[in-house]
Amino acid sequence: MKTLFAVAAATIAFAAPAFAEGDAAKGEKAFKKCKACHTIVSPEGETIYKGGKTGPNLYGVIGRAVGSEDFKYGAGLVEAGEAGVVWTEELVAAYVADPKAWLKDNGYAAKSKMSFKLKKGGADVAAYLASVAPAPAAEEAASE
Repeated sequence: MKTLFAVAAATIAFAAPAFAEGDAAKGEKAFKKCKACHTIVSPEGETIYKGGKTGPNLYGVIGRAVGSEDFKYGAGLVEAGEAGVVWTEELVAAYVADPKAWLKDNGYAAKSKMSFKLKKGGADVAAYLASVAPAPAAEEAASE
């Protein structure tokens, strides 16, 4: 079942538009709610948005495999990552609205360390995250 979801999610991700309908400027303001736990720091050490270290660094999260950053994730995100799920703007927006519900609704363990729910502005935050860092595939192509 999880494999079926991963294939379906990948198909939808490739068929969907490249960007969510979020506003990056609004997302930067809304990210203030996220900075208690998350920071955005490039691999070179440039701090784009100083925040907490309770959650994973969100630099390059859009286009990255779920649960792949060097961080101790909850069981649900580990399962999603093992199934091949990749963060898209749409997926980030859906996840931050209610992390545990998203995990449960998609067949993963409803165990997430993220207890905060961003009821409004998730698409904006996702657009902001996409705007501050290239997707991992774009970074790899540029370095070749």
